Amino acid sequence: MSPQEPAYVPAVGEVVRDTAKGAEGRVMGKCGPYYQLRPLAGGREWDAKPEAIESLSRDEQLSTRVAAVNARSREGLAL
Repeated sequence: MSPQEPAYVPAVGEVVRDTAKGAEGRVMGKCGPYYQLRPLAGGREWDAKPEAIESLSRDEQLSTRVAAVNARSREGLAL
């Protein structure tokens, strides 16, 4: 592995953390050097640098997904 290549390469569909933005998202793809991440609760994708991508533990993934589902359900209850 060259010094420019990140040690961690996420798969499409994987839930990861963008340490630069301080947010979790699902990997939607890659365009040039950047990964496209989408918020779990929905919304616009954003570009994340490969060196800012961090894997989540199983517990962190579960917690993040539950929080996203709860956020979506609260939006549906708003009057």
